[in-house]
Amino acid sequence: MIVVAGEALIDLVVSAEGERAVPGGSPANVAVTLARLDQPVRLLARLGADGYGKQLTEHLTANRVDLGWAVRAEQPTSVALATLDATGQASYEFRLIGTADWQWTPQELPELAGTSATALHTGSLALALAPGAQVLEDLLARERRRDGLTVSIDLNLRPGIVTDRAAEQARVERQVSLAHLVKASDEDLAWLYPDRTVSDVMAGWRAAGVCCAVVTRGGDGAWLLAPDGSMHEEPAVPTTVVDTVGAGDAFTGGLLAALADLDALGGRPADRLAAVTAEQWAAVLRQAATVAALTCGRRGADPPRRAELDSLLRA
Repeated sequence: MIVVAGEALIDLVVSAEGERAVPGGSPANVAVTLARLDQPVRLLARLGADGYGKQLTEHLTANRVDLGWAVRAEQPTSVALATLDATGQASYEFRLIGTADWQWTPQELPELAGTSATALHTGSLALALAPGAQVLEDLLARERRRDGLTVSIDLNLRPGIVTDRAAEQARVERQVSLAHLVKASDEDLAWLYPDRTVSDVMAGWRAAGVCCAVVTRGGDGAWLLAPDGSMHEEPAVPTTVVDTVGAGDAFTGGLLAALADLDALGGRPADRLAAVTAEQWAAVLRQAATVAALTCGRRGADPPRRAELDSLLRA
């Protein structure tokens, strides 16, 4: 079982066709992607008690995401206003003050030792916004010390919300050192480190103890720095872009699902990731890129199911 922790919110998507409320939030999107790829997944989320919270619960349940550890929160649901331009690229504004996602307490988090959890994935605003970010960071630190599962982080930075670059650099560097697997976009890194190259940042993560670093580059594909120091590159899968909502999350879900299929997630995570071969890393990247492309080819965060992915990978 893969455990995903973080926000489940509502995207109010504004386009030429009007406005619609759809379930979203980076960690929730990752969880849905994993479930659609037939991976057992449990979401650690704080779900609001309002109508949007009910919509999220129904969406996650319908997609077979296990909500056994979800918290039924009294606070309202967070909302992201996603505006699509003519090319389908999304820009975001957020309504987050006093909402459910950021109010974690230590008592709300389960003890993962002794469970079937093979990986813990989180990231995005859940690791950035107080007070809950510190609670989740403490969970990551505990699990890294225990060495009983793979710790995964997707930066998914939001400079429009958390604007202090120096503070974000310190936070990211502290949290990255707790992870075995780190994924970011080139846009994340361009904002976070405007004077450093992507390869320099990835090498720094490796020196900090990260086993596998992945950077997505939109239409230019993705790079992966493997545990042995080798760099792997995968081109983007051609697609007609409808919109990019949830594409990065779909990539992350596809990546984790591929590693789970290789039995590369679990106890002694550094050893498991080190055992992945160059050919397997290429296949992992190819699956992640394909999942992202399929998601870009339709409206909203709507990742593919296993049969659809397998059909395209076999083609």
